[in-house]
Amino acid sequence: MPIGGGFERVPRETVEIGGNAFQIFPHNPRQWNAKLPDNEDVVHFIRGVKKFNLNPEFMLCHSGYLVNIASPKDDIWEKSVALLEIEMKICAKLGIKYLNIHPGSHLGEGEEAGIERIAKALNKVMKNEKSVHILLENVTMKGGNIGYNYEQMRKIIELCEYPERIGLTFDTCHGFDAGYDITTSEGIKKLLEEIDKTVGIERLKFIHLNDSKNELGSQKDRHENIGNGTIGLAGLKVLLSNEIISSLPLILETPGDNPEHAEDIAKVKLVWNEIYGKA
Repeated sequence: MPIGGGFERVPRETVEIGGNAFQIFPHNPRQWNAKLPDNEDVVHFIRGVKKFNLNPEFMLCHSGYLVNIASPKDDIWEKSVALLEIEMKICAKLGIKYLNIHPGSHLGEGEEAGIERIAKALNKVMKNEKSVHILLENVTMKGGNIGYNYEQMRKIIELCEYPERIGLTFDTCHGFDAGYDITTSEGIKKLLEEIDKTVGIERLKFIHLNDSKNELGSQKDRHENIGNGTIGLAGLKVLLSNEIISSLPLILETPGDNPEHAEDIAKVKLVWNEIYGKA
């Protein structure tokens, strides 16, 4: 959801487009600069959450695009940690429990080194801000990314000093492009069994619900609007028919702004109604 002009607009606009869950960036995601919101904005945001009866468990912040806590470059790692600390403070001030991050890229230095850097960063920021939980989002294999399978997630969590405050977000486009076939019941079963076996299914807190522009296993990571990609409405119906997936808050990261997201929400609700009755 857009935050230009203040966080207070988010609850109202979420409901206006048909949503009951939302994700925001805590600042401009393409900049290193971030600051705490002013008190008046925070008050109006919290009032809006209550006024529109939004569940705090369905509210998510997404870390900025520049953050790379797996980076082998000390200056980038330190700037990433500093920005992540501010993001956690923004979440805490707004009363948002969950901050979603991409684990990061080792930039050719190797998985083990990258995972150690990730855990070191998480230990530092989670020690200083104790009310916010970190959600690790799955990614594709490209560019030295870490987090394209759940064995990597397990290794990160095992090195963390606050494992009880680390959860997961599953991104459908990233997962599909990474080779998880979520368009079949068997593929979804295998995915959930892998998550449960490695880190525990209870860590799965959110779904980023995106269609994909590319084929299964492409490692591309290009989101598409609901029903317009290779997952499609048929794949979405299979996905939402799974009881574990359908029990989680669904967050769109599809192309476009509020009008396009309203259209995507309407499509999701139509599929949901086919499976369960009125949403």
